[in-house]
Amino acid sequence: MKSTIELAYNHLSNDKVMYYLIDKFGNEIDWCNRYNSNYAISIANLIIEQQISFKAAITVKNRFAKIVNKKSESEIMNMSNSDLQSIGISFRKAEYIKNVFYFFKSKTIDFNKMSNKEVIDCLVSIKGIGEWTAQMFLIFNLFRENIFSPKDLALINSIKKNYHLQSVGKDEIEKLTKNWSPYNSIACLLLWESVENQIFFKDHK
Repeated sequence: MKSTIELAYNHLSNDKVMYYLIDKFGNEIDWCNRYNSNYAISIANLIIEQQISFKAAITVKNRFAKIVNKKSESEIMNMSNSDLQSIGISFRKAEYIKNVFYFFKSKTIDFNKMSNKEVIDCLVSIKGIGEWTAQMFLIFNLFRENIFSPKDLALINSIKKNYHLQSVGKDEIEKLTKNWSPYNSIACLLLWESVENQIFFKDHK
């Protein structure tokens, strides 16, 4: 893991924005901080994160961890929606979380033998799981190195501010991700850290 990040930083440093972000946050990046060996728990946490802020997500995920602590997967599936909602999530998210546990109860999947597309196709078959959630799973649970999520608003906002762009469309994303490849996931980690801390590259000309 450490050697991969070092290789990524060496490659990404050719981009002056990435060079700046590595200098600012490189030692603070923790790629493992959202990993969970239990796939259902991991994806449930990603469902919680959907469309809420970093800080709010941490609070709700901590509550989720407490209410499912020492419960079996069957016990979690049998929890009432109101109990799940008590952590601060919607009825819909409570349903989606249960869907995930039902899915993994009936299937044994070796994601490590699957391509990125195969993983995404598999996960989006679960009601409540979209491409963003599947991409986050690829980054944080499978540690795939070259994933970029174009619908992640925090990433897009970070790109706008760091690269001084009024808008970020398909062409801009393709250009940047081509330059960052094969380490787009690590570029994302740096961009998220930037927007979370509200520290952005300023081009001193």
